[in-house]
Amino acid sequence: MNFFKKIVFGAAVLGLMAGGSAEAANKIVMDGSTTVGPIAKSFAAYFTKTTGVQVTVSESGSGNGAKSIINKTCDIGNMSREMKDKEIAAAKAKGVNPVEHIVALDGMAIVVHPSNRVQKLSKAQVRDIYMGKYTNWSQVGGPNAPIVKIQRESNSGTQDTFVSLVMGKGNPISKKAETQASNGAVKNRVASTPAAVGFIGLGFVDNSVKPLLIDGVEPTVATVKNGTYPISRPLFMYTNGKPTGVVKQFIDLKDTPEGQRMISELGYVNR
Repeated sequence: MNFFKKIVFGAAVLGLMAGGSAEAANKIVMDGSTTVGPIAKSFAAYFTKTTGVQVTVSESGSGNGAKSIINKTCDIGNMSREMKDKEIAAAKAKGVNPVEHIVALDGMAIVVHPSNRVQKLSKAQVRDIYMGKYTNWSQVGGPNAPIVKIQRESNSGTQDTFVSLVMGKGNPISKKAETQASNGAVKNRVASTPAAVGFIGLGFVDNSVKPLLIDGVEPTVATVKNGTYPISRPLFMYTNGKPTGVVKQFIDLKDTPEGQRMISELGYVNR
């Protein structure tokens, strides 16, 4: 390799390193929320098929999605909650400018085993169950069985949303609550445990669990979209600054007929 070629080759390598983005290698890297995960993976399969750009999707929780944006280890951070003030401050300290993109809306379903005769709860009753004030299903119109409370892990956006929208400040979840690492794991635990209760994204609800009416409102696409269901939230994809190139193309899928079809088919709600 002559001297001139060495200089060109070295400059190219340094350029890729300086970019700090997988997009430079014609690849998009995503990490974060397990709730946003199905949308991200569906978009990824379609995007790779139609553009040839490889998209990798990891689902390590919203907290890790934020960390990946802050540390510039992903192109898109998937989150089922907004970035916290301290996360934004940490990002700006590293020269990162987090920009949020609402990709869909989601209802958080409170689910029980299909055999449980309880059909509805108030949001206050759900809070009191998770605080440990109600410990037996018979106290809320159900069978005489101890309530098995299932929650998510601490870096979960679903957990943060539940704490914010249901528990409220000063109302801690009982230490007796069992922790599961994903929406799917919570669903499977509830489906296999007649006395369990858990909370999962609307898109994960199937016949293996029973969603409860909350404050008299059923969690459906319609009630989430019209705002009557009391436990609902936007879902986010975050980028470092306004997206460009293939990352912008990917983010913009949410506004296309094909992207909106995928969102609907997965059980989420288009804005």
